[in-house]
Amino acid sequence: MKKLFFLFISFSFFWSHFSIAQEKKKIILEYADFTDHNQTEIPGAVVLIGNVRVNHDGAIITCNKAYQFIDENYIKLFGNVKINQGDTLFMDSRYAEYNGDKKFAYATGNVNMRSPEMSLVTDTINLDRNTQQAYYNSYGTIVSGENTLKSKSGRFFIAQKKYQFLTAVTLTNPKYVMKTNHLDYYTNSGHSYVFGPTTITGKDSFIYTEKGFYDTKKNLAHLLTKSYIKQDTQIIKGDSLYYDRNKQFSSATRNVSVTDTVNKFKVMGHYAEVYKMKDSLFIEKRALAVTQVENDSLYTHAKRLVVTGKPGSRIMRGYNNARFYKTDMSGKCDSIHSDEARGLTQLIKRPVVWNGDSQLTGDVIHIISNSKTEQIDSLKVLSNAFIIQKDTLGTGYNQIKGKNLYGKFRDNKLYQVDLIGNAEKIFYMYDKEVLFGIDKGVGSRIHLELKDNQITSATLFKKTESQIYPDAELPQNVRKLRGFIWRGDEIIKTKDDIFPPEEQEIHDKIVKDSDKNKDKVDTPMTPSKETLNYDKNNPKPKPKKAPVKAE
Repeated sequence: MKKLFFLFISFSFFWSHFSIAQEKKKIILEYADFTDHNQTEIPGAVVLIGNVRVNHDGAIITCNKAYQFIDENYIKLFGNVKINQGDTLFMDSRYAEYNGDKKFAYATGNVNMRSPEMSLVTDTINLDRNTQQAYYNSYGTIVSGENTLKSKSGRFFIAQKKYQFLTAVTLTNPKYVMKTNHLDYYTNSGHSYVFGPTTITGKDSFIYTEKGFYDTKKNLAHLLTKSYIKQDTQIIKGDSLYYDRNKQFSSATRNVSVTDTVNKFKVMGHYAEVYKMKDSLFIEKRALAVTQVENDSLYTHAKRLVVTGKPGSRIMRGYNNARFYKTDMSGKCDSIHSDEARGLTQLIKRPVVWNGDSQLTGDVIHIISNSKTEQIDSLKVLSNAFIIQKDTLGTGYNQIKGKNLYGKFRDNKLYQVDLIGNAEKIFYMYDKEVLFGIDKGVGSRIHLELKDNQITSATLFKKTESQIYPDAELPQNVRKLRGFIWRGDEIIKTKDDIFPPEEQEIHDKIVKDSDKNKDKVDTPMTPSKETLNYDKNNPKPKPKKAPVKAE
C-alpha cells in the first residue's frame, strides 16, 4: 500500500511539472509610449502606440503600433515591424501578425529576413518558430555571399541553414547562372543540391543534369542523372561526372563519352579525365576513339588512351594492346602514337597491319596520311619488314621480306611496295587459276605491284639468286621464309572485334552494375598525374578517388 501511495505521489509530481512545462508562454509587453485599453477602436485588444516592444519566448518584436489580444495571446503589428530571434534571425516588414500559442508569425510588405549568412527579400512570409521554418509563396530574392537566388516559392530551415526552392529557381553567381525547379541550398557552406532538369551556364561551359551537387564557394560539381558538360565544341557525358570550374577539369565514370561535335572526334570508355586548360584527355576501361576519315570511321582502342593538343594538332597515344579498325585496314601493336598535324601514325612493338588480304609486320610501322585529304598516303615498315598474302586458291602463302618496306596508297589501297635490303620472296604464279610455278628469289630490292589488294607482280633487283620451281619440285619445308608468322586468326574484321576478351568482360560487368551504382559517388576530386603532366616514360595513371559527402 505504501509503495502504491509513493508511486501515486511521484506520478502526480511529474505530471504537475510536465503541465507547467507545457503551459503556453504569454506575449509580454516590455515598452510602449502609449497604451489604450479603450475597447471602442479594437474590441478585445489593447492598443499600443510608439516604440512598441514585446517579448515572447526569446523573440523580441518591435513596431510603431500594435493591437495586443491578451486573452488570445495574439498580436497585430504595424509600421517598421522587426522580429529578432536571438542572433540567428532578423525579419523586417510593414505589417505582421504573431500567435504566441502557436509561435507562428505572418509578415507582409517589403519583407526582409536576414541571418549572418544571407538575406531574403519577398512580399509575404510565414515563420513557424516551433519547427524553425520560414516559407513564402510570393517571388523572393536571396543574397548569400556571391550568390543571388530568385524563386517563386521557397522554404528556409533555420536550424539547418538550408533553403529549399521548388518553383522557377535561378541562382546567379559572377561565374555562372543555375536554373532549376528544385534546389536545396545551404547558406553557410554554399552547397547546392538540384533535382530535376537543371542547367548551369558559365562563360566557358554549359552543364545539364537532373540530379547533382554544386559547391558554390569552391566551384565544384558532382552530377549524376542524364548529365553532360559542354565546353566549346566538346560534350562530356557519363553516369557520374565531376567538374572543377576553377581548374576547368572534368572527370567521368561509367558509360563515358567525350565528343567533339565540330571536329568529328569521339572517345568512349568507363573512366575519363578532361583538362581543358591543357587540352588533354585521358580515358580507360574499354577505351575507344572514333575519328571520321572521309566517309569512313577509324576506330582505335587501347587499355588507356591519352589525347593532347587542340583540334588539328591533336596527338593521341594508346598504351597496352592497342588496336585499330577501318573498313579497308586494321592492325594491332603494343603502343600506338598518332600525330594529327603530321598525319603520322606509329605502331610500336610487335605491330601488324592487315590491308585487304595482305599482312604486314615489322619492328615499327608508320602509316602516313595526307592531312588535307585525310586519305592514307604511304606506309613504312622499319626493320624486319614482312608481307604475307594468303594464296587466293589456298595453295600457300605469297611472302616478301626485307630490311625496310615503303608502300604507296591510292584510294586507301596499297598499289605499290618496295622492300629494300636483304630482300627475299616466295610467289605463287598462276595461269588461269592453274599453278605453274613458285617463284623464289633473293636480292637487294623487291618491287611489288598490287591491284585490289592482290599482288600482281614481284620484281627482284640485283638478283643473287632467283628460280621458278614447279610445284612438285619445291619441298614444303622451304616454302616459308625465315621469320614467317601468319596471324590470320587475329584479324580484326569488324569494329566490335577491336576489343580483347578481358576488356569486353570489364564492359559487361560495368553495364550490369550501372543501374545499381548509378548514384554512387566515385569520381576523383583532383586531376590525375596522367592528365596534369603526360610522362612518356611512365604513362600509367593512378587516379585518386575522393567522394563528395552529402550535407
